[in-house]
Amino acid sequence: MIRTRKLEIPCPQCGSADVFYSCTPNCCFNHVCGDCGTTFEPATVAAGGSLRGFTPPDPLPDATDPTVECAKCTSTAVYQLEDGGLVCDKLVCGNCGATLTLEITEVAPG
Repeated sequence: MIRTRKLEIPCPQCGSADVFYSCTPNCCFNHVCGDCGTTFEPATVAAGGSLRGFTPPDPLPDATDPTVECAKCTSTAVYQLEDGGLVCDKLVCGNCGATLTLEITEVAPG
């Protein structure tokens, strides 16, 4: 079974892990760094494949955890894959199984 975890998106300005989602999916994907105040919007790109047999993270992300929309089906059930217990840079959509990569856009330093 392939394991997943909640998204961990470091601040593109200072590298802090203290990043939270500050909006709603029907509006935008604005994230804010709790350390330096930088705002940014993550996006996904289809990596050209799909996965089956993965487990969603436990616990599931809450409303302020970093999130992003699947480039294939627009679901926000996007998780990071684990590789031997370590977080890797590949993502998977919990809805359609698409493998994804992450891009950071709209960076506004705090």
